[in-house]
Amino acid sequence: MNEGNETVLTKQQELQNQESVSNQKDVPTQRNYKDRLFRMIFKEKKELLSLYNAMNGTTYNNENDLTITTLDNAIYMNMKNDLSFLIDAGLSLYEHQSTWNPNIPLRNLGYVADLYSTLTSKENLFGKTLIKIPTPHFVVFYNGIDKQPERSFLQLSDSFQVMEEEKELELKVLVLNINPGYNMELMDKCKTLGDYVKYVDRVRTYAKTMTLAEAVERAVNECIKDDILAEFLRNYKAEAMSVSIYEYDEEKHMRQTFAEGKVEGKAEEKIIMQITLIQKKYIKGKSLSEIADDLEENVDNLKALYKLVTENEQKTAEEIYELYRNCSKKELFNT
Repeated sequence: MNEGNETVLTKQQELQNQESVSNQKDVPTQRNYKDRLFRMIFKEKKELLSLYNAMNGTTYNNENDLTITTLDNAIYMNMKNDLSFLIDAGLSLYEHQSTWNPNIPLRNLGYVADLYSTLTSKENLFGKTLIKIPTPHFVVFYNGIDKQPERSFLQLSDSFQVMEEEKELELKVLVLNINPGYNMELMDKCKTLGDYVKYVDRVRTYAKTMTLAEAVERAVNECIKDDILAEFLRNYKAEAMSVSIYEYDEEKHMRQTFAEGKVEGKAEEKIIMQITLIQKKYIKGKSLSEIADDLEENVDNLKALYKLVTENEQKTAEEIYELYRNCSKKELFNT
């Protein structure tokens, strides 16, 4: 294909993408795509390998050296594992956070347990031979608006109710602040990560003076023009815009929820936790009565939540909680 035809094709693609986005503007924001933008970008082996090299000072260039192990269908604390992969006898788990969450070590404990269970499923765990497992590394890329240091660590032991000098279980997570002005050496080594930071910053800046849809569209168009995530945004423009709108709305909602206080939040968190546990046990094939026994709850107390979980298997615990909160008593108990 010659250069002239490529230019025409690019313009046609942009027009189609603009039309697709325009048709979405009057539709209420929904989560139409499973992936978040960070994961959409770095689930490509080429980009993930580049990020790994930048993080570790390595020079891997063969994509076959990297094996994706991301838990696409895992449900743990109502969140999905962002990115995990095997390379050089190591197991890396990368997460992106736009709101500060001190519980990421606990969530990673669930992720890595599921991953090791999968990786050793054909091994004899009761045998006399020591089974070797890849060394784990946990990283969070944080770009929320709460003030955080450039580099910090979160530890599972911070969650322990009783602190002991000798900890029998520990999990340590490296948290990297990737807001503008932080970890610039890493951004220089991995252009795609630096571009992601620039794109998010533009969306946030423009959203202060215009509608979110307008802010996202302007940021996308400018970044394509300025060679910021250009190839990715050209190829997935409509999807990237939809995800960006959803994520920004979600981020804003979570900040507002935390600002409203913890009185209502405690009751909400308890119900969301119940939904999460019901989801995990339902996936394992347990009945309502078995789940009630496990949770030491009356069957009638869990009946409504169980119904919502079984009827909305693809939704997160928080989405199911919203359904629960908005349902009438007649709808909830019409089982």
